[in-house]
Amino acid sequence: MSVLFDRLSAALERGHARDIPDLLSDERFAQAGRTAKAAVLIAVTDRPEPGVILTQRPQDMRDHPGQVAFPGGKIDPGEDAVTAALREAEEELALDRKHVRVIGTTDRYQTGTGFDVTPVLAVVPPGLEFTPSPTEVEAWFEAPLTLLLDQNAWAEHEVFWRGAMRNYLEMHYEGFRIWGVTAAIIANLARRLDLQELDNVR
Repeated sequence: MSVLFDRLSAALERGHARDIPDLLSDERFAQAGRTAKAAVLIAVTDRPEPGVILTQRPQDMRDHPGQVAFPGGKIDPGEDAVTAALREAEEELALDRKHVRVIGTTDRYQTGTGFDVTPVLAVVPPGLEFTPSPTEVEAWFEAPLTLLLDQNAWAEHEVFWRGAMRNYLEMHYEGFRIWGVTAAIIANLARRLDLQELDNVR
């Protein structure tokens, strides 16, 4: 049994029992001209200091080129969010789904580029060997869970985008810039999970 899995499961259940208004989502979603359902895998490593597996997308990708992302992609016909997230993690990193213990889904995020993204929270063993797909993953890394969930660790910026000013969150970690959709999904998760409850996760 995994203490981390049990604590994250309990924390997520408590978090979703609370009414948390104003979770981040891009209100320009309806203007994007297309809609596509997608899913991402928030894979937390089961180690004394848990981490989160993140990837960097290649610069030549059509959507969100060069950005740091969770493993994930479009939900294919007949799939649900969990199945899609597990499939995409296998395709992108060769992360065998037999190693993934799914906790559940969390708040959907609607992007300005036309994706309706469902994050799937899960726990994976530490030290797995990944084989990144060169067409989908330029690099991968692991960032500390408690750092990502610490709202004080993020900087808030403003940019002019699609005719209006837009706020976004950003963090630099070991040469990687985490921002955009990934940062927003993490921020929403941080509002569901009580960081103080997780400080002693082992």
